[in-house]
Amino acid sequence: MTFNTSSNTKYSKILITRFSSIGDIVLTTPVIRCIHQQLNVEVHYITKKAYRNILSDNPYIHKVWTIEKEIDELIPALKAEQFDHIVDLHHNLRTLRLKLKLGVPSSSFPKLNIEKWLLTNLKINRLPDIHIVQRYFKTVEQLGVYNDEAGLDYFIPDKDCVDLGNLGLATRPYISFAIGAKFATKRMPTNKIIEICSHINLPIVLLGGKEDQDTGQQIAAASGLHVINACGQYSLNGSASLVQQSFLLITHDTGLMHIGAALQKPIISIWGSTVPEFGMYPYRCQHHKIEVSGLFCRPCSKIGYNTCPKKHFNCMQQIDIDHIRELIHQYSAF
Repeated sequence: MTFNTSSNTKYSKILITRFSSIGDIVLTTPVIRCIHQQLNVEVHYITKKAYRNILSDNPYIHKVWTIEKEIDELIPALKAEQFDHIVDLHHNLRTLRLKLKLGVPSSSFPKLNIEKWLLTNLKINRLPDIHIVQRYFKTVEQLGVYNDEAGLDYFIPDKDCVDLGNLGLATRPYISFAIGAKFATKRMPTNKIIEICSHINLPIVLLGGKEDQDTGQQIAAASGLHVINACGQYSLNGSASLVQQSFLLITHDTGLMHIGAALQKPIISIWGSTVPEFGMYPYRCQHHKIEVSGLFCRPCSKIGYNTCPKKHFNCMQQIDIDHIRELIHQYSAF
């Protein structure tokens, strides 16, 4: 495949925008890499301060800019950079203000909100049958940038690499299990996770944030000594390191799923109120998607809810635990 080599002479500095969240930012990394490598330009990236560490060790980014809430305080400094182009991969009112104030050419990611509304409310699927990474690349086609098909990137600094000896896993293969998700309808009930973990004869490391600590402790206590609760014990990079050193990742539709894909881990992804048809399933890695098909109410949201709107939560209550166990057995046999 060829690209427009004239782009090399047109651009010297490009700003990429994506303010949140973990998975969405990781999914932009192929665009970052390809802009840098194919156009030989200086790449800057603006995001929220909370997500800086996802990008701070990315060698394809010259500088990461961060905001707390508003962009106004950064406008003078961003203007001084004299960007040639803005690649807007968030496309909201905040990025519209940014583009207007900087006054440079831009290209924006189509969010397809109408199509998402049709799917969640009327169950009419008009979304393109492509991964969101491919849609991100459509945003930079005019720059002569194409997908190199090398997958996602995630760079873990040495200081954040976890010593498995501290967990008693230095010589033992283990499974990483990301039990968290921002919204409850994207998480399996605790008893379902216990049902999976208690019937696995391999070490399992539970991963999640501080908000998942109590749930992780409950799962570990009920499942057996082979289950280690690491929820809230490590930074995001530390959790990524634990995923990287495991032989399999089990996860809900959450940021660690995309980090696992970037690290080329085999993935069993479990889907509740959201669906892979939104285009945000594990990208370019070995994976199996577990979901309850045929539910009239699914998907109920593009991001999830704190409680099931229908009160039955069948999208997770009816998950096939036996199928998950069979897949785990297949992976552990290698």
